[in-house]
Amino acid sequence: MKLTILGGGGFRVPLVYGALLGDRGEGRVTEVVLHDLDPRRLGAVTRVLAEQAAQVPDAPEVTATTDLDEALRGADFVFSAIRVGGLEGRANDERVALAEGVLGQETVGAGGIAYGLRTVPVAVDIARRVARLAPDAWVINFTNPAGLVTEAMSRHLGNRVIGICDSPVGLGRRIARVLGVKNPAEAWIDYVGLNHLGWVRGLRVAGRDELPRLLADPALLGSFEEGKLFGPDWLQSLGAIPNEYLHYYYFNREAVHAYQEAEQTRGAFLRDQQARFYDEMTDPDAEALTAWDRTRAEREATYMSENRQTAGAGERDADDLSGGYEKVALALMRAIARDERTTLILNVRNQSTLSVLDNDAVIEVPCLVDANGAHPVAVDPLPGHATGLVCSVKAVEREVLAAAESGSLTTAVKAFALHPLVDSVNVARRLVQGYTAVHPGLAYLGQPV
Repeated sequence: MKLTILGGGGFRVPLVYGALLGDRGEGRVTEVVLHDLDPRRLGAVTRVLAEQAAQVPDAPEVTATTDLDEALRGADFVFSAIRVGGLEGRANDERVALAEGVLGQETVGAGGIAYGLRTVPVAVDIARRVARLAPDAWVINFTNPAGLVTEAMSRHLGNRVIGICDSPVGLGRRIARVLGVKNPAEAWIDYVGLNHLGWVRGLRVAGRDELPRLLADPALLGSFEEGKLFGPDWLQSLGAIPNEYLHYYYFNREAVHAYQEAEQTRGAFLRDQQARFYDEMTDPDAEALTAWDRTRAEREATYMSENRQTAGAGERDADDLSGGYEKVALALMRAIARDERTTLILNVRNQSTLSVLDNDAVIEVPCLVDANGAHPVAVDPLPGHATGLVCSVKAVEREVLAAAESGSLTTAVKAFALHPLVDSVNVARRLVQGYTAVHPGLAYLGQPV
């Protein structure tokens, strides 16, 4: 079975390959094709993968190419993890937004809109190529903003594109752990929302909802990542455990201030950190896997550090320093390729799951997965406060898609202005001016309507 990884020179690709190395049995991936626009990055990651596979019999064969059509042709699965504009683009997203006093995070607020505007046209081109060159392939999208990009691709691939994210997985795992659930895989997590905008409303073990026990215990609530970020009182007020990215909404002023005061933004930190790694890989004697492990550990330990500093949450727990999306990707591929039915939290078309959104809106929700794809599970309606946020942000996503399709500056301004974390139409106009000035990938915006 052939897996094509788009963004194959990306830093986290070894996590996916590591998961594949542990997979055995019929229907496993035997061929991995890495595609990237940067041959230097491809070479570095290929070295890491080779060291990972050195002691593994029958490891999937790895090839690399800069030819997108060649990479896609004949693929059974396509894993998309591209970063349009690179980490320099992310750093610019943050810088332009913070200069206007608004959040520039890569998936939330102004930064997420800018990232989406330059990514959607590329993702749509990929979707069209997949439909032409590998019509039977399943696309697993990890490209951010994951929900928005998945929805853009679904307009050309239908239900054969499925978005994944590690945030709900990590959240469910932490809740299960603090409640003493021995096997988190046996817990049913009632999670619903959009990507990076969702809430856990229940966690059932053997038919019993254990979340009320957690919400009733302030000490227990304050003992894990989200409790430290949001505070037990706020979680009790919500009656749910929000995705960590909702910290940017509930504590926006504090988050913006922390990012403005930081020595450098997250994007700038990762840009510089990964540049050192790829530079190190130009040394033929460097131990690639060791260098990658060291860099990854630093990356994970500093994740959302400004938010944790604002909340006084301290350092991340050691158990939270490992990834999770690669396990979701592998479980998703296994379920489809082998009809190993499972339940995963995924980004899929709404169909009739949330009545406040139309059927084509991509949401993040538990899904039953089998050989026919991912099927969203019926969920209870969201409470009013969550419904308002979900509908507001989905409306912004639709404006981003419309701007990407039309090239309209007017529509792009509307997307920024309607976001709940952008507080002025004039700010939205200046954001569009700032982003189009620094991002060549936004040159297509220029047709006011």
